[in-house]
Amino acid sequence: MKIGILTGGGDCPGLNAVIRAVAKSLILQCDAEVIGFREGFLGMIEKKYLPLEYRDVSGILTAGGTILGTHNRANPFEYFGAGGEDVSDRVVKNCQELGLDGVVAIGGDGTMTIAHRLQKKGVRFVGVPKTIDNDLMHTERTFGFDTAVAIATDAVDRLQTTGQSHGRVMILETMGRYAGWIALHAGVAGGADVILIPEIPYEIEEVVRACKKREKRQNFTIIVVGEGAKPRGGEQTVRETIEDSPDPVRLGGIGNVLAEQLKPHLDSEIRTTVLGHIQRGGSPTAFDRILSTNFGIYAASLVAQERFGEMVALKDGALTSIELEQVADKTRYVPVDSLMVRAAVAVGTSLGRSDLDIELTEPVDGLTI
Repeated sequence: MKIGILTGGGDCPGLNAVIRAVAKSLILQCDAEVIGFREGFLGMIEKKYLPLEYRDVSGILTAGGTILGTHNRANPFEYFGAGGEDVSDRVVKNCQELGLDGVVAIGGDGTMTIAHRLQKKGVRFVGVPKTIDNDLMHTERTFGFDTAVAIATDAVDRLQTTGQSHGRVMILETMGRYAGWIALHAGVAGGADVILIPEIPYEIEEVVRACKKREKRQNFTIIVVGEGAKPRGGEQTVRETIEDSPDPVRLGGIGNVLAEQLKPHLDSEIRTTVLGHIQRGGSPTAFDRILSTNFGIYAASLVAQERFGEMVALKDGALTSIELEQVADKTRYVPVDSLMVRAAVAVGTSLGRSDLDIELTEPVDGLTI
């Protein structure tokens, strides 16, 4: 058996832990030959790879980033290196020449979409869900999310001390794209006064009301806002557009926009911190190390059973798998009636809306965090 591994899309804490788990499991349990494609799908297109022996993947469990490198623009179906042409047939030919029995693709929705399309052309894939945004369908958690939330929560804690010292409104902008998982979890964990997420477009009047209430009582306010948040009836804030990218619209800047919206209405000084790529870097948390290892081992077992065309998933706290087709081109959003939203409302956190109707009189079983 000969298996390839690649890491696609953005970097993420826990990637090396998955590489380690997949490679070691296949080598020890299946006596497999393992290779790693450099820079994600670019390695498959340009046939850039390296052999992965047992010693090559030892000592990388705690390391951030990815030893294989990654690329978030190397889509074989619209390859920037060929003027946007479809070079997927080249990928199929390269895999045949390498004698690969399959490929383990570690990535987010973009990676799973490409893997699904290549699967239909004959390249066999097993997927492992990776994204700090936690926005992949049919899995309760993606590795990297816990680390991103821990980093964002630490930032909230630090902003609270300086905000309290100066009597300021402190705005923290988190990543998350079109889903508000990071902002919501970090906001609840850090005790933020206002949490704004894409799934609940905010009313600036309601945010002002929450800040004025804090001015009179505690004299400072902490606001956590996801980069995809937007005002009710308005548009999301776009940082830049990259035409030749599979994900051309890059969100960002809502923290500064929100500050300008608040300034005319408040006496307090307002400061904005954009956390940015700090959320992606560094060593994964213990939870992400364990989750990544378990995901990797499960992916290796799918390969051993030749159950290709599936992605590892976490459901009801247990590992399972889901067909790639059910994950491709889909985004998992925060349910407005989720337990975390209810928790925020229950402790008095403003979600920027005056008409948010969430009943808290009776416990609701079955809600996910």
